[in-house]
Amino acid sequence: MTETLPQPSLGIALRRWRLLHHIKQSHAAELFGVNQSTISRWEAGTQAMEPTERTRVESLLAARLDAAADHALARLVNESPRPVHLICDLTHRLLACSPSRAAEFTVPLSELLGRSLWRYSTAEIALKESALDTLGWRETLAPSSVEFPSGTNTSPIIPIRASLCRWTRMTLSDGTAARLVETL
Repeated sequence: MTETLPQPSLGIALRRWRLLHHIKQSHAAELFGVNQSTISRWEAGTQAMEPTERTRVESLLAARLDAAADHALARLVNESPRPVHLICDLTHRLLACSPSRAAEFTVPLSELLGRSLWRYSTAEIALKESALDTLGWRETLAPSSVEFPSGTNTSPIIPIRASLCRWTRMTLSDGTAARLVETL
C-alpha cells in the first residue's frame, strides 16, 4: 500500500480554472488571501504553496460531478460492462465505478464512493503518478492516455492484480479533471 499521494504541481490547473471562469489573477488573489504576484508565481511554478494554501486550492480544483454532462459521464462508467472506474485526477476520490470493477472490491461500493483510493495503489501506480507532471499530464486539456503494467497490492479491500492499466484524463464541465481508470 502507498500512503502518501504525490503532490502534483497545481499551478497549471489553477491557471486553467481561472481562465475558464474568467477570473483575473487579482480576484484569485483575493479568494486565496495572497498577492496577485503570488498567484502569478504559483501558476508559473516558481513559488510553492504553503500547506494551508495548497489545501484551499486543492479543494477548489477537486473534481465534482455537478453538470448534466458530468453525470452522463458517470452513468457511462457506472453502466459499463468493462472493469473501469472514474476518480478525481487530483485527489483520487472515487467518483463512479462499473459493476464489474465493484465486484473486485470486498466492501460495498457505497463505502468507497467519495473516498480516495490512493492507499490501495501499487508501487507501479505510485511510480506512474509521480511521473505525470514530467509527462505534461496536466498541461493540456486532453493529454494522451498513459498505459503501464501494474503489479499487485496486498489490500483485502481493493485487491489489484497484475495487469495493464490505462489512465485517461478528462476535463469536466467546471474545468476540474477526472481520470478514467481501465484494466486492459
